Amino acid sequence: MSQSLQITAASPDPALLDLPWHLPLEDWPEETLAALPRGISRHVVRFVKLSGRVIAVKEIGETVAYREYELLRALQRLGVPSVVPVGVITGRSDVDGERLEAVLVTKHLQFSLPYRALFSQALQPQTTTRLIDALAVLLVRLHLTGFYWGDVSLSNTLFRRDAETFAAYLVDAETGDLHDRLSDGQRAYDLEVARVNIIGELMDLEAGNLLETGIDTIAIGGRLVERYEELWTGLTDAESFDTGERWRVAARIERLNALGFDVGELDITTDIGGTTVRIQPKVVDAGHHSRRLMRLTGLDVQENQARRLLNDLDAYRAAADRQGEDEEFAAHDWLTTVFEPAVRAIPRELRGKLEPAQVFHEMLDHRWFISSEQNRDVPMSEAIESYIQGVLTHRPDEKSVLGVDTAVLPRVTE
Repeated sequence: MSQSLQITAASPDPALLDLPWHLPLEDWPEETLAALPRGISRHVVRFVKLSGRVIAVKEIGETVAYREYELLRALQRLGVPSVVPVGVITGRSDVDGERLEAVLVTKHLQFSLPYRALFSQALQPQTTTRLIDALAVLLVRLHLTGFYWGDVSLSNTLFRRDAETFAAYLVDAETGDLHDRLSDGQRAYDLEVARVNIIGELMDLEAGNLLETGIDTIAIGGRLVERYEELWTGLTDAESFDTGERWRVAARIERLNALGFDVGELDITTDIGGTTVRIQPKVVDAGHHSRRLMRLTGLDVQENQARRLLNDLDAYRAAADRQGEDEEFAAHDWLTTVFEPAVRAIPRELRGKLEPAQVFHEMLDHRWFISSEQNRDVPMSEAIESYIQGVLTHRPDEKSVLGVDTAVLPRVTE
């Protein structure tokens, strides 16, 4: 007996009705699919072209699909880096009336790659540690919001370039749970699961000759723990000092800003005698530099990209002797005379290579490199042309990395 299709979505796209829901995902026709890199998943996942964009469709049990959908919506409200949920589709049946699994639909995260796709490319030697650092930051942010992941791994994460580093995004939330506050035991268990999973995934890459030589997989797993604990301590630990050292309040806030976090609330107390002050961050929000850049220019970019663009803005103000001027005016001029012309110089056919902010960051790096090489201050226009011809043209298209299916890359059976 056939069932009626039911779509649960905040803003449903009518084009969803045109997809072949009567077929199992593994049988969907090629003309429906988008050729994007897929990571390893316990479920069938397909990328689908829909209304000029790409969505990810995951076949999963109905109860789990609804639960993950609500968790991803909650993470979006909390501002945690994660894929954006589109909806849940149930009531599927094939042409014979046999029941098919429900599906969870999410937006494809543009310019992102699963870790195996990154390792299938020619990468710089420190790529592995950069991915681990990005995952540590994501895990800290999740734990600060009270989210217990339950299955932390590189496979359940997507990565986007963020200046010279990476930014990590949660993809799979089906094992997660949201609490008001996590216990130390919950955090420790999540961290241990992450360490064990990452060591296994890196050994998998090593067996497939995809890992750079000389990597100690056990040490990399340990680095995640060290990096996480370092960040967690810096963001949450209390600090005590004499009342005459009140400057240390501002210094603590500056240190948190340097880590990329804003202090939403700071708990300040004194002892009974009033001679000692104790401070402890109560609410910290990630994205200090990206929020500042957004306020000044309207650009919405990753945190380290924002840090780099703000540095260039500061250099622009210094070169033009405009430090005493209102920052918003100088930022507008920098945006219209420096950033936007550089981005517009990219030929249309190359604009899917990298995000605009990442391209600008790499242009600045390239300008510095050729200026040092030629022992002169290379004009930005010349550096842009050199970057396009010598670097960008040869980069893979990270908006839609065609033809790389990581699900079929060499892999050891678990």
